[in-house]
Amino acid sequence: MPITYDNIATTTLGTAAANITFSSIPATYTDLRIVLVANNNTADWGFFRINGDTGTNYSFTQLSGDGASAASSRTSTISYGAWENVNGIINTANTFQMSIFDFFSYAGSTNKTVLVETARDRNGSGNVARYVNLWRNTAAITSVLLYPNSGNFIAGTTATLYGIKNA
Repeated sequence: MPITYDNIATTTLGTAAANITFSSIPATYTDLRIVLVANNNTADWGFFRINGDTGTNYSFTQLSGDGASAASSRTSTISYGAWENVNGIINTANTFQMSIFDFFSYAGSTNKTVLVETARDRNGSGNVARYVNLWRNTAAITSVLLYPNSGNFIAGTTATLYGIKNA
């Protein structure tokens, strides 16, 4: 069966904002994808919370590299999901990066896995990072909050939420 992507919602910031929230997410799809094209200029991490959960129900494993070096880490019992904001690490003003969030079986009755992929090109010397997040909760995902660990997303940041289903 072919897989279809339905655009559920898109947010484009006209001015700087501390976060982007998708709420009232319907439970009619198999998986969710958020495509975030953003810059913060100051933050080296991006965080997300599911269904407003601020408890220590999240963990992640991370791999990243820039062509010259690689890194990995694992963190557990934290109050947010994470991804690397490579723009903040490099602190490059007005250069946007793309991050893709895949929420697998988001409406199912098991703990939720979220894969986050981030990449940014700098004319031949870029950065990539992959985060496998776990939200230890069996509730269906109905809202997602995205935010940098400091500062705001700048104007022009765009986030799109897609619902994925087998046709």
